Amino acid sequence: MKIETGKGTIPLVVLLAVWSVSAISSLPGLAVSPILGDLNGIFPKATDLEIQMLTSLPSLLIIPFVLLSGKLSEGPGKLRTLTVGLVLFFLSGAACLFARSMTGLIVISCLLGVGAGMVIPFSTGLVVDYFTGDYRIRQLGYSSSINNLTLVLATIVTGYLADVEWHLPFLVYTLPGISLALSLFLRRQPAAAEPEQSAQLRHKSIDRRKLAELMGLYFFITYTVLVVTFYTAFLVDDYKIASSFSGVLISLFFLAIMLPGLFIDRIIRRLRRNLNFVSLLLICAGLLCCGIFRDKTMLAAGCLLAGLGYGAMQPIIYDKAATIAPPRSATLALSFVMSVNYLAVMVCPFLVDLFRHMTGTHSDRFPFLFNAALAAVAAVLIWFRRENFTLGLDESYYKN
Repeated sequence: MKIETGKGTIPLVVLLAVWSVSAISSLPGLAVSPILGDLNGIFPKATDLEIQMLTSLPSLLIIPFVLLSGKLSEGPGKLRTLTVGLVLFFLSGAACLFARSMTGLIVISCLLGVGAGMVIPFSTGLVVDYFTGDYRIRQLGYSSSINNLTLVLATIVTGYLADVEWHLPFLVYTLPGISLALSLFLRRQPAAAEPEQSAQLRHKSIDRRKLAELMGLYFFITYTVLVVTFYTAFLVDDYKIASSFSGVLISLFFLAIMLPGLFIDRIIRRLRRNLNFVSLLLICAGLLCCGIFRDKTMLAAGCLLAGLGYGAMQPIIYDKAATIAPPRSATLALSFVMSVNYLAVMVCPFLVDLFRHMTGTHSDRFPFLFNAALAAVAAVLIWFRRENFTLGLDESYYKN
């Protein structure tokens, strides 16, 4: 079976290889999540600092290695960089299964963060290499959907595995072994050159101003919706709802992020230059539902709306990042954009605490209501700047 790319065709197995890298890019941190509450019992001598390091150090290491991998991708050894990252990711994940001390687990997790960081830019970079035009935006949508669907399924699996034995959730970190095996087909079928009409060929280097704007927008929308994952558990507790319902809400949120990617080309043709405006309104409405209503149905609706808004914007930001760079630098541009996702994850709790301190409130509703207000302000700004490259959507996306 041959898959159309806009540059020709590729075998189905090459597409599966590309998708497999997209599927594993959100795995870091998943295996630790279901055992965080039990770590003091698993490692009685572990300090609070060590537990914090286990969760924060790997995430911190991902950021510089995402950028390093993006820079290395400009050279001739792009697939070698991917292979090294996959090997390190896989071996570190396998080693976690045999960890017997907190120190050992921290060291292995840091190595895993390094490997994951080297792989993450290729989750979108390979799509940009192999596809162009409408085919690219459609595949970036699929890539986003696969990423978030894997996140939901892996979260469910690790939760069950943690109830059996605390090492077992780390099995999800061996999934890069599948990508490593499939990467052999990427070597056999290199990506074709960009067609002459490609917007990328108009650039000799990355457009830094547009890159900075895209990074700012991606950081903003990621920070805005992250309150769903960070603060839903506190909100559910405040509303006197069973704590297990917070897991349901977060799963619905990630499922909603997945859905727009499956139909991103149709969404673009329908909303055109209003896509970002509508997406911000959905995020605003979703966060308001969570912050105002105590009803389970409205909480679920809020998480779905916020996820749908974010999921519609994500693949388009990735595509724009690719179009502002020449082909050899596209993965580097994407690495900068993707790095702010992890930056937002790290700073979100600190920013929320800062805003809480400034407003003098400790309400569990505050993160949702405040970020809803930020999304509303952004939506108004976007309405008046729909002709802007970053905030709008030019007709090249929907003229066909």
